[in-house]
Amino acid sequence: ALIGSAAGFAPAQNKAATTSLNAFENELGAQPPLGFFDPLGLLDDADQERFDRLRYVELKHGRISQLAFLGQITTRAGVRLPGDIDYSGTSFGDIGEGWSGSLQVPVAGALQILAFVGFLELGVMKDIEGTGNEHVGDFRNGALDYGWDTFDEETKLSKRAIELNNGRAAMMGILGLMVHEQLGGDLPIVGSM
Repeated sequence: ALIGSAAGFAPAQNKAATTSLNAFENELGAQPPLGFFDPLGLLDDADQERFDRLRYVELKHGRISQLAFLGQITTRAGVRLPGDIDYSGTSFGDIGEGWSGSLQVPVAGALQILAFVGFLELGVMKDIEGTGNEHVGDFRNGALDYGWDTFDEETKLSKRAIELNNGRAAMMGILGLMVHEQLGGDLPIVGSM
């Protein structure tokens, strides 16, 4: 009876799962401590094209989140553009920070921002086939380089992993700032919400 009850605490023998997810276990971004992490099953039975599309979206949202997080920190530190945002004399300094500040932007200014983002989305930030782009999210399109071609393959892979991780961290960071803005209180570095 004693041996039978002790067997309940023995480690279970786990079989290696064979799923379509194994195809993406070695992709960039599947790194410790989580490894390949797809809790919602977005890549169940997915092909490479689906994976590339989701990676493209992840990179784009990561880049936007990095800008949003730095924008939050910068405006909360008191750094503002000089001058007025409209002809009625509303200065940039009169606009608040964070989500509440975005709702204080005059309609004409919000439309200009929307038009500019649409222009970037449709005309500039595109992954154009046949222009020498090396990976998903490479927007050089044969025009920009900034020394990328001077790096060896290991350095390029490292820099891409760093960008991916920084984007993931920024997505969590801006989400946290938006939640804390609604909750109120004080945060280190950011200050009063």
